[in-house]
Amino acid sequence: MADNDNKADNKKDNNPPTEEEQRFDPSRRRFMKNTGIAIGGVAGGSLLGGLLTNQFTTEETTAPGSGESDKIPSEARMFFTRYEDFAVLEQATERIFPKDDNGPGAIELGVPYFIDKQLAGSWGMNGKDYRDGPFSESEDSTEHSRLTKGDLFINGVRKMNELSQDQFDTSFDETEEDQQIEILKEFEDDNVDMKGVSSASFFELLRMSVLEGAYSDPLYGGNRNMEGWKMKEYPGPISAYIDKIESNDFVTMDPISLTDYQQKS
Repeated sequence: MADNDNKADNKKDNNPPTEEEQRFDPSRRRFMKNTGIAIGGVAGGSLLGGLLTNQFTTEETTAPGSGESDKIPSEARMFFTRYEDFAVLEQATERIFPKDDNGPGAIELGVPYFIDKQLAGSWGMNGKDYRDGPFSESEDSTEHSRLTKGDLFINGVRKMNELSQDQFDTSFDETEEDQQIEILKEFEDDNVDMKGVSSASFFELLRMSVLEGAYSDPLYGGNRNMEGWKMKEYPGPISAYIDKIESNDFVTMDPISLTDYQQKS
């Protein structure tokens, strides 16, 4: 999912139907473990920011500073025209992939902007999917739904905000971390009514998008500074290991991106 099409299509996708604490407590721990296990286990090291390989301790997560030095020109909203929606997305991604002693979380890795860029492109519009009927009547999957992925994300983050207002009398991005996890668990457990798709299916789409943003090539807008790869000691798209394959020792390599293969001049 790495296409970026015309910005002119954004508005159409953006108008779907309306509708640490320092330490983990047991319910938070179960939530984080479950979201990681669903991908098929730990693949070569840390997953979800290393949560499955550390002592389940973490620092309070906050968004990167707002100073001029923190601004990255390429990180600008292309799909989410309403900041309130994007703020919910930011906090939801951080709860799924939080910052901890192993490295940065989703916000610092640029995952929210990665998702925004994908939704602004053909992936978000289901541009390469078969879009004629009959559409699936089942809400157990996001496959061949009448709604685009952009619609699903807008509906999902607004539903999170709605639940937060109802349960905690404040917006999702302003609630405590445990309260945000409580809401996300409601989605994961399929206890939230959504239009056109089950809340569990939406949560799975969100979770996979977060993992893709954390571990995809930085070319696509996430995995800022290749920090996701560094946490997993993944070297990136290395063309050959001829000079290292005979080594009896573990070889630590600085990761490279697909952009490193492009001609510079």
